[in-house]
Formats: sequence, C-alpha cells, structure tokens
Amino acid sequence: MPSEPDPLVHTDWLRPDWPLRKAGVRAFMSTRAGGVSVGPFESMNVGAAVQDEPAAVAENRRRIDKALGAKAIFLQQVHGSEVVLLKPAHAVSGAAAPVADASVSTSANLAVAIQVADCLPVLFAAPGGVAGAHAGWRGLAAGVLENTVAALCQAAGCRPAEVQAWLGACIGPTAFEVGPEVLTAFGLEPLALSSEYFQFRPSAAGEARWRADLAGLARQRLLRLGLSHISGGSWCTVSDASRFFSYRRERVSGRMVAAIGLV
Repeated sequence: MPSEPDPLVHTDWLRPDWPLRKAGVRAFMSTRAGGVSVGPFESMNVGAAVQDEPAAVAENRRRIDKALGAKAIFLQQVHGSEVVLLKPAHAVSGAAAPVADASVSTSANLAVAIQVADCLPVLFAAPGGVAGAHAGWRGLAAGVLENTVAALCQAAGCRPAEVQAWLGACIGPTAFEVGPEVLTAFGLEPLALSSEYFQFRPSAAGEARWRADLAGLARQRLLRLGLSHISGGSWCTVSDASRFFSYRRERVSGRMVAAIGLV
C-alpha cells in the first residue's frame, strides 16, 4: 500500500507502493470509478476514440488533471516502441497528441498519461524525471520498456538503478491466450511448448495456444536493465469487470489511464 493517503486521488484508483512524497511524484491508475460517463463507459472513461460522449471524456480528463495537479498529456498509442519527451507545446489547446507509446517528463507542469484497457501500463520515477509506457505484447517485444528507461535516464541524468518502476493492471496470465507468433516475437521456439512466462494450453480444436504472463515478461526485462525497485502487476483487467475496463472482455469498452507527474 502507498505510504500516505492522497485526498486528490479517488479511493478506488490504484497507486504505486512507493514513498511518493519522498519520490517527489504523484502517480496512480484510474479504475472505472470516479467519472461521469454512462452505459458501457461508466464511469471514468478517458478514451476519446471509443464512441463515448466527448463532453463526458473531457470532464473525466479534467478530473485526471486535477488529481495530478498538472496537465496530463495523452498519446496516440500505436503498439510501438517510440518515446516522446514532453514539452510545453504538447499542452497547448488543440495540439495533436504525440504518436508514441511512451513519454518522459522533467516538468512539474506536464504529466505522463498512458491509456489502457488490457495492455500493461508501466510508470517510472527517477530523481528529476518521470515516465510511462504502454506495454502490450507488441510493444514489449519491440523494446518499449528499454527505450523508455534509456530516455528517462538521459533526460533526468540518472542511472537505471535509481529508477523505480510500477506495473499497473493488465490482462492476467489466466486470461491472456496467445498463438505461436507471440512466442516467436519474444525469441522463443514454440516447439519448446511451455516456458516461465508462456504456459502451453491446446485449444478445444487442438490448436497450439499459450497463456502469457504479460507482467512477468515486463518484470524480466526491467530486471535485465538494472532496475531493482519493481512492484505492482497483480491485477487482472479481464477477471474484475466491476473495477476495470477490458477490451478483450467487452469489445465496446472504455479506457483507463496510468498517470504520473512531478510534484
């Protein structure tokens, strides 16, 4: 649990188990609670491209900004590995969302915002900077976490060992069924059947399928980068419909946000 409560953050939202005041950051991941959207988007949908009412999305994003005490800069996420360094121009009214799957901020006025509805969000805090990454299996395999840590360390002038990482809610290993193309993307040979993060599970038709541990794969990569302070990753978006949006479960679904900013 976080070391201290934060009256600006909704009580149902997830928060990293960091000493946040000492780290000099405010960070959280929203859930379905705390917004104004209705129907399948009830209530805290922040996705602007999911057929929700634009006014409701705008109000929900305003609440995210208020909780952060800064402007959250949303991205146009494309399941890639590009990282953008946030600048004041990104906060100008009407500015196009950066096309990237991760962002870094060294300004207290600009907060990182990562949208998800089953993919894994990863938040990072370092002395003098914060970052966030959208880490679905494609982004993970393409190196989005490696690129984000490198960009954060360059912008903040720190080493990977000084970076704290927190994994938010994502599709869990009991729900995430994948085919051989995913194993191949991670450099694994499907003929090996099971591995630490891929458990073989043939389908009813006899097709080769695997249950993948997205959070475990991310944690493995972060450890290889030299990070030692890694937490979170224990929530499954698919299995908890009352708390989380899930595209895989619902198809017509809202989006949650994992956000972090300097205090």
